[in-house]
Amino acid sequence: MGTDGARALLERAGTLTLQTGNLLNWGCLRKKCPATPGEEVRDCIQKTLTEWSSKVGQDLNQEILEVLECTVAQAIEKINPEERDELKVSAKLFIVGSNSSSIRDAVDLACSALGVAQLDSVIIAPPPVEDGTSFSLEYLQPYWQELENLVQNNKIVAIGTSDLDKTLLEQLYLWAQVKPSSNQVNLASCCVMPPDLTAFAKQFDIQLLTHNDPKELLCEASFQEVLQESIQDTKAHEWIPLWLLRYSVIVKSRGIIKSKGYIMQAKRNS
Repeated sequence: MGTDGARALLERAGTLTLQTGNLLNWGCLRKKCPATPGEEVRDCIQKTLTEWSSKVGQDLNQEILEVLECTVAQAIEKINPEERDELKVSAKLFIVGSNSSSIRDAVDLACSALGVAQLDSVIIAPPPVEDGTSFSLEYLQPYWQELENLVQNNKIVAIGTSDLDKTLLEQLYLWAQVKPSSNQVNLASCCVMPPDLTAFAKQFDIQLLTHNDPKELLCEASFQEVLQESIQDTKAHEWIPLWLLRYSVIVKSRGIIKSKGYIMQAKRNS
């Protein structure tokens, strides 16, 4: 019913912020296990958009918002302050189509959504390099500096990287003021951790983690496709995803996931 209203709001807004809330509260996702991280993201964005648009009123004279907040209200779950010390709040931030300055927005929104003052750890996945450009320390530096500022402002406790080989991890470690506490290695690219990377990480107390995220977890075309499927006849081609943040809240003593979700932001190029 609310698709017309949702479309009208999208045509007038400049920014879209989408929050899935705690996916463990989504009965429909519990029954279905997405095969890949990419499928899970698409699924979550589509369900959130569909649910949100169905609840938007038909009154086209409703308040016009520059920043549109798209959420599934019943799935939003803030952390109880009394339980905060027992929980570890981790995030991985995928920069899609924006610059390093959006890192602060992503961390602020995650803290606000979860009702916490700081995140325990954030791993950064910078945007894929363009053809003909090599992934280098210079490419990574502006993103890392933004993360360092957030550590110094007590918004993040520890920061980590993703998919760095030994050479690049060493360059980052020697240059950085706030040293990387972890580095994620993609299992698709190597079944066994490279010995030189393992030795370096052990020497400087960097935790090596594994992941199975694709190089682009959410690309521009994929987001526009999902937006078009969820809210038909909307001008999906005008919307560019800026970043996507995946968070998890883990009970430290038991190692179980209490909460997991996605937050993302997109901008309209009108």
